[in-house]
Amino acid sequence: MSPPPMSRVPSFVVAPTGAADADDNGPGSRDKPLATPAEAQRRVRAAVARGEGDVTVELLDGVHRLTAPLRLDAADSGRDGATVTWAAAPGARPVISGAVPVTGWEPDESDPGVHKAQVGTGFDTRQLYVDGKLARRARLRLARTDITLTATGFTLDNPALAHLAGLPDQRRIEFQAMLAFTNRFSPVESITGSTVVMRQPGWDNNTYGYDTVQAPMRAPAYFLLNSRSFLDEAGEWYLDTTAGVLYYKPLPGQDMARARVELPRLESLLQIGGTYDAPARNLRVEGLTFSGTSWLHPSSSDGYANQQTGVFISGVQEHRPADAFDSCRLGGRGFEGSRNGWHQSPSAVQVSAAEDVAIAGSTFVNLGSMALGIGNDANAHATGVGLGARRVSVTGCTFTASAGGGIMIGGVRPDAHHPADPRMVNSDIALRDNRVHATALEYLDHAGVFASYVTRLTVEHNYVADLPYTGIAVGYGWGANDPGGNPEYVTRGLYDFQPVYETPTTLSDVRIVGNHVRDVVRTLAAASSIYFLSAMPRSVVEENYCEGSGHYGLYFDEAARHLSVSRNVFARTAGPWAHANNQNGNPTGDLTLVGNYVTNPDITGISDGSRGNVVRGNITVAEADLPLEAGRIVNRAGPRGAPDPERPAVGAVLTAERKEGRRAR
Repeated sequence: MSPPPMSRVPSFVVAPTGAADADDNGPGSRDKPLATPAEAQRRVRAAVARGEGDVTVELLDGVHRLTAPLRLDAADSGRDGATVTWAAAPGARPVISGAVPVTGWEPDESDPGVHKAQVGTGFDTRQLYVDGKLARRARLRLARTDITLTATGFTLDNPALAHLAGLPDQRRIEFQAMLAFTNRFSPVESITGSTVVMRQPGWDNNTYGYDTVQAPMRAPAYFLLNSRSFLDEAGEWYLDTTAGVLYYKPLPGQDMARARVELPRLESLLQIGGTYDAPARNLRVEGLTFSGTSWLHPSSSDGYANQQTGVFISGVQEHRPADAFDSCRLGGRGFEGSRNGWHQSPSAVQVSAAEDVAIAGSTFVNLGSMALGIGNDANAHATGVGLGARRVSVTGCTFTASAGGGIMIGGVRPDAHHPADPRMVNSDIALRDNRVHATALEYLDHAGVFASYVTRLTVEHNYVADLPYTGIAVGYGWGANDPGGNPEYVTRGLYDFQPVYETPTTLSDVRIVGNHVRDVVRTLAAASSIYFLSAMPRSVVEENYCEGSGHYGLYFDEAARHLSVSRNVFARTAGPWAHANNQNGNPTGDLTLVGNYVTNPDITGISDGSRGNVVRGNITVAEADLPLEAGRIVNRAGPRGAPDPERPAVGAVLTAERKEGRRAR
């Protein structure tokens, strides 16, 4: 008897947008591909429903332009152990884009140094990408002496700014404040004479809490954004949404007839998520590039009242007192009442209510906010269902050149740390061999990698570099949600609005191992190469190479506890290589720092034998002559596998042995 014929794995091939040989009515084969991912999704669902086992969608080389995000739920998922894969075809580098190309540029007759193009109406954007780079919105820098801040906005004290009252489209103008650890955006309501009235509730929320516009924790930088009259520097742009005209001032040598200009029309590209009863599962994404999104919420009346690491206040705050501009400029009881309602920045690719999802070998570039969000609160997911991400891996991916940070894992609201349903728990998340660099270009408060509340998180052998703020950040809540709470927040009044929990949060068993973190905290402050908040039992930080932080190497912020830090190398930290915030009633402690190599020996807030801390055997070294073990850590840190073209040569940190060509072991 002859063996039964082998069943063929269903495979559907999709051509890039506009391909002449593509047809959604065709077979979806390599020589007769489908025209749209939407048709491929329809066929995948049918194959899954028939129980045909593993199913693959192959995207051919080129740009696949979406008119709506691709949403994958339980109906798109592998069943009975099978996997549904969306991948690049062999040898292809497909791009999934939410943008449209802009062509037909011509000099602006009123300003020959500026070019313009017709792009239509009915949409808006906060981002524009030119030749693969995020262009800057037209802006006007304000000196601190130019304005006087008030509870409703500010007055213009510099007579040279009198022309602002005559500008059109005043409600499209924004005020930006770059502060210590926040980068805030507030929309203008009107400009009359020397009085600027700001739109609400954005102004109220940006003048409420800590590091506020009127009480920054370091010298601020102020700007006005988004008026045609501000377009005076090369590389800036402005969109006239009424006339449908895009203006851009080219960089030196930039030929607009050849420039690649991408105008975002979508806010997200891929949404993987089901429900807690029927999660998305058994999905793999491989070899795709995600590009060309914006994020419009900061243009709303809310603005962007960010608090820390991509988390922001939205809407009218019921506990805000009438005199908050003065009384809540540095916290306050009412501000504490806002914490459990904070929002998270959404991502271009979103994963929630999902399990057994793998994202591998993909690139996230030129995106309007956070690139990848895993198990965030529901307000950050277009599916409307947040949290609940289990067994999700991100391997060998690149995140760069976007408005926001790389990866955000977990939520910040009560269900994130003390879930009402156990299926909400985010668990078993692994980030390995990824590259996150030169991103968070507009939302400067975003970290390269941020995880709030996760059970069993692995951040291993990643390259995280060239960032305005923290490289890798883990934890949230300032210890207020840990067992017994944080005594500091009794004083502040937080527990008038929430319980003192007696059970642990979902944050535990974190492994941060073998990462290379370079040149972070380049713009903001109060940050570090690796940052921690709150308790995280059974967590380790080992064999990381951290160089060139603009502030701390390690920052153990409020109530960070139960961390073991060993065999790491910290080079060229501008501040202490390790710092703990143990001021006031913060129960920061139970930290073990043993056997680390540092070029700056300073430690602040952590001493051996105090608060349960162990600090022993840390070695001060010269960067030009590292001990053999330190050289081994440096040499092995970062992504494994193919050489990283973005990673610079280790240079001066090499030992004499390795300078002669022998690899330290």
